This record gives sequence, structure tokens and C-alpha cells, in this order.
Amino acid sequence: MSQPSQERIQTLKTNIASVLLGKEAVIELAIVALLGEGHLLIEDAPGVGKTSLAKAIAQSLNCQFSRLQCTPDLLPSDILGSSVFLPNKGEFEFRQGPIFTNVLLADEINRTTPRTQSALLEAMMERQVSVEGKTYPLSRPFFVLATQNPFEFEGTYPLPENQLDRFMLRIEVGYPNRAAEREVFRSHRSGEPVEKLQPVLVSEQLRELQQQVREVRVDESISDYILDIVEATRTHEQLSLGVSTRGALTMYRAVQSLALVSGRDYATPDDVKHLAIPVLAHRVLCGGVIREGQRQRARQVIQQIVDKAVVPN
Repeated sequence: MSQPSQERIQTLKTNIASVLLGKEAVIELAIVALLGEGHLLIEDAPGVGKTSLAKAIAQSLNCQFSRLQCTPDLLPSDILGSSVFLPNKGEFEFRQGPIFTNVLLADEINRTTPRTQSALLEAMMERQVSVEGKTYPLSRPFFVLATQNPFEFEGTYPLPENQLDRFMLRIEVGYPNRAAEREVFRSHRSGEPVEKLQPVLVSEQLRELQQQVREVRVDESISDYILDIVEATRTHEQLSLGVSTRGALTMYRAVQSLALVSGRDYATPDDVKHLAIPVLAHRVLCGGVIREGQRQRARQVIQQIVDKAVVPN
């Protein structure tokens, strides 16, 4: 990987880490999703920094940014836009919604209804939206950061499986350690640190990094390693739904992205191991397990599959 690319990625990491303290591993996975042209679902309890991470990423990019505060009364037209009648012209004019942006923060996405959640499907996969019979392309880069509280919390609507499949990674932030939390006290004395962040990447530089991800070498043995894990999810006795072909391709792209973020132009088996749970666990269903236990059980099963898979030399 070229020196300028390494410097840009490190600068991006450092910028975000100045706001989200003590969470270097979480920041790395978020950047993997960004450079891999995927989307990121951040899931955790309220108040641990989900929105701060999303805002820090958006503030670090010199791109268009929109925020959706998802509520039960949010409508698809509030996301996509709608046609407005202009009396002076005697015609309708399409007014774009907040989805026409580069970085979209969908805050607490599981507090809005499934009908509204589905409005994001086409945009997330095909980078376009269809409204009233017309198709409108979205600008690139297009990156969705969605946050959600665990669905056991009151007033939430679980994301359907086809929606979850659109997210490259699902990650948790977790509580900071004591030293980091003490530093949070100090950094917030004079206001919100995230509001003071300056952009460190412009759109063109981000697109260059995303193109470099696609050029990362993945040996045939690594590809077979990924496929072995994916196929095992489809035949595992405890899983009623395995990883789709889209999920396998997403894993391949995420592995390329992690290699670039790690300063390499080639993928390794450790990249696959590191990403297996955040990329695959939300794409499977455990048979006979109530929904509240799905996340933990899915992670356990994916880890078992990875432990049993033959690692290429």
C-alpha cells in the first residue's frame, strides 16, 4: 500500500479516536465498512457512544451529511422525498429527501416502523431510489451508519433479515475502561468534542481508498477458506438460515478492506477470523431460539464454525 494511503487511513483513525476514547478496535471496524463500500450497523445500549462514533466519521469526511432521527411516525417520504405541487408553474416538482447525501446517519433505526425501514433497502444495495415510478441515482460515496438499541428495549421494531443483510458489519461499542471514561469527563468540560472535529478526507480521496480496497490480493486459498465457513453456516444443525451469496461477497470485500486498513495489499486468514462474527453473525438465524437470544447464540455458532474450519497455510 502506498505511503499516502497509509497516512490518510491513520489520520482518519486518529481523528475519530480523539472523540471516541479507548475504542480503537471499534473505530477500525467502522473504517473497514466505510472503505469497503458497505454500511455499518452500530448496536448497543443507550449512552455508550453509538451516535458519537457515527458523527465523528461524518465530521471527518468533507462530504454531504444528513441525519435521520428515526421515530415511529417517520414516513418513507420523509427519507426519500416527495413531489410538491407548484401553483405558479402548474406542475409537480420532486423535492429530495435526506437520503440524497454521501453519509447518512439513521439514528435509532429500529424505533421506526418496518415500512419506513424498507425505504432504505434499494438505496443501500443499489445506490438509487425509486419514487413515483422514477429512479434517481445517489451520489458516491454513499455510506449509511445506522444505530440501534437492542430490540429488547421498549418501543423498538426488530430489523427484518433482508434489511440486516444490507449491512456489511454489525458492531457493538461497549463501555469504556475507567481511564478512558475519566478522560471523557475532561474532554467534555467545554462542550461536545465531536462538534470541533475537522474533515481529514475529501470525497475524491475516499473514493481512491475504496478503489484500492478492490485491488487488494486475495489468494485462492483465502477465498476457499471464506467459502468453507459460509457453506458450514448453511448445513449447521443449529442454524435455520445460513449466509447468502451476498453475504459471502460482503465477507470477501470486508477482508480486502481490513487488509488495506492494516497496511497490507494482500489478505490473510487472520483477516477472515477477525471479521467472521461482525460480518456473518447478523446474517444467520438460530433454529428454536427466541429472538432475544439470537445475537449471542449466532456469535457462538459462527465462532464454533471458524474454530473448526481448516486454516490455509
